[in-house]
Order: sequence, then C-alpha cells, then structure tokens
Amino acid sequence: MAQYQIEAILVAVRDWGDADKMVTLFSREHGKIIAFANGARRPKSPLAGGMQMFTHLEVTLAPGKNSDSVKQCEIKHAFRQIQEDFNCMAYGSFIAELTAELCPERQPEPQVFDLLLEVFHILTLRNPRMVALASAWQLLAITGYYPEFESCTVCGQELYSPVYFSFKDGGCVCSQCEHYGLSEIDKKTSDFIKCLLHIDWRNPGVFTVNGTVLIQTEKLLMSYLMHCLDKPLKSMNFIKQVSSLL
Repeated sequence: MAQYQIEAILVAVRDWGDADKMVTLFSREHGKIIAFANGARRPKSPLAGGMQMFTHLEVTLAPGKNSDSVKQCEIKHAFRQIQEDFNCMAYGSFIAELTAELCPERQPEPQVFDLLLEVFHILTLRNPRMVALASAWQLLAITGYYPEFESCTVCGQELYSPVYFSFKDGGCVCSQCEHYGLSEIDKKTSDFIKCLLHIDWRNPGVFTVNGTVLIQTEKLLMSYLMHCLDKPLKSMNFIKQVSSLL
C-alpha cells in the first residue's frame, strides 16, 4: 500500500527503543492513528522537531504489517506556548489523553479534530482549567458518552429538582424513581454543564461561576470518566503536581 498524507495533531508521545518514538496522532481524515517515528529522538533527525506533544502537522505515513511509520512531517503550528507553561501543559495533556482514550483507532471524528485545534489555540489565552473542563464535556458529547440531564434515565420523564446522578444508568434519575445512595445534582451544576457544552471557542465570551458549582462539576466529570474508562487518567497526577506549585 502506498504512503499517505494526513493533517493531524499529536496527542501522545512515548519513547521507544534507543532512538524511536511511538506517537498517537489524531487526524481529520482517519481519526486516531498510532504510529512509530523511527529515529525521532536523534537530534539530527528530520522528525525530531515535529514529534512533540500538541503539534499540528502535515504527516506522511507508510503502512506497515503491524503499525504505520512516520516518514515525513511538516509543522503547521507547534503550540510552543503550551509546552512552555506547566499549567497549560498539564491541562493540555488532560485534553489530549481524554481524546486518545475516548476515540477508537481509525474512526474519523472531524468534530473532535476541530475541537482540539480550537482548544489548543485558546488554552494559553484563557483560564486553562475552565478550557479543559468545557472541552472535556464537549468531547463526551461528540463521542457519544455525554450523560442524560434532560430526562430521567429510569422512567423517561422530564427532570425537575431534585435530581440524582446514576453512573450505572449514564445520567440523572428523578425523585420518583429509586435513587437510594445516589448523589443529588444541583440545578446550578447541570445548568453550568449545559453552558460549557455550548461554548463558541472562536468567541467564548466572559462568564463567572460559583466556586462550589465549579468544584461539583469537576468532581462529577472525574467520577464519570472513571466509570466510563474504568481507570484514572495519568494526566490528573500531572495537574495535581502543577497545582501544588502554583
């Protein structure tokens, strides 16, 4: 099979062998692709500059028996400001890792690609914590993991406060249905999540949020991701380490 070219964003990098890298690319045309960049860790390699986290690339790939290999790359945008700011890097890593975990290989998701580009462009211009929170909920919506907040997941009736969140059922449960042991979700929190879901990244505007609502929204997201992925995200430790230094 002939070599092929894609536009992609690098969402994961791992050293491999003595001089190679295993990279996860997210492309507009093919979705997630895991490939090897042979010799990319050698200083004089033509791939060395491009095989960095968050980089927006034009990449030439050669199909292989077990995996593809990167043959050439041209940097469209390096996003160096993210790489030079630990706080932005931590939240950027969270967005990248979540994308890689939610999206299966070789499944085109142009909306995810466009979201990544917009988010990485704005990450250093706005509060990275808020950018990561909003983009995470939007990723869940695009990939089909977004929980139900409008109707009861048990009886299907429209929801009115108080409502409770069921990880098992993938959304909210009304007070008329069995909700023993479930956490109540404040209406302000569900309204805030809906607000995050509809942010226009090209013109996000300015808004404020109560600290209690922000924390509850983050806790709900992290718990829901743990339920969906059945494991913690490695980038969360990075965020905690960086937060302790600020």
